[in-house]
Amino acid sequence: MRIAVITGASSGMGREFVYALDREEAFDEIWVIARREERLEELKARCRNPIRPLVWDLQKRESLYAYRELLEKEQPEIAVLVNAAGFGLFGVFTEMDMDRQLDIIDLNARALTGMCHLSLPYMKAGSRIWNMGSMSSWQPVPYINVYGASKAYVLSFSRALGKEVEKRGIRVMAVCPGWITTEFFEHAVHDDTIQYYNRFYPPEQVIAKALKDMKKGRAVSVLGLPERLQVQLVKHLPTSFIMNTWCKQQGK
Repeated sequence: MRIAVITGASSGMGREFVYALDREEAFDEIWVIARREERLEELKARCRNPIRPLVWDLQKRESLYAYRELLEKEQPEIAVLVNAAGFGLFGVFTEMDMDRQLDIIDLNARALTGMCHLSLPYMKAGSRIWNMGSMSSWQPVPYINVYGASKAYVLSFSRALGKEVEKRGIRVMAVCPGWITTEFFEHAVHDDTIQYYNRFYPPEQVIAKALKDMKKGRAVSVLGLPERLQVQLVKHLPTSFIMNTWCKQQGK
């Protein structure tokens, strides 16, 4: 059984990845993972590939164990893994709930790592992994610091893992977009700490770019010329200058 596995599939980038991969390829099943069952069930009527909803909360390690048990039972070939589950919070670090900030690390970094570790034994040459990073993967971001740090982990982990598995013919990509028009902001924004947003991209464009970049063998996908220029700049400018510029943009 040849499958695709997509986390965070109930909304945002995960949901759009389901639609994009469903249009591009044929699978025996697409396994969609998220907490909201009704959202996952909706995908059945909108996709041509068979959809298997898996209602799991990946912040809980028990969900990873359930995934491992299902893999051992089904013995699928995982052609695609998309780690799109994640969230962030905007605000002053000391004024935000500690547990919620630890949840960011659990979902954005720990769960992503676990999904890769459990999935790779079921992957063959030609299999692909897309891990959702961010423009904040490239620089420290005050007032989004835990989210940014978690995405820096995603970028570093994806690059290193890609090097390890390249001899097996498996490719790993970090997708590092700027601001995207998704439900992310409904959960991230709870005050006016972050005030400046330079530009937004629709998720469909981000994913189309990521699919093309994977075919080109790239390890990282960044949509937009201004964003790619920014990535190059932050590699050469002092970190203090980058952070000070960001803070000035936010009126800090």
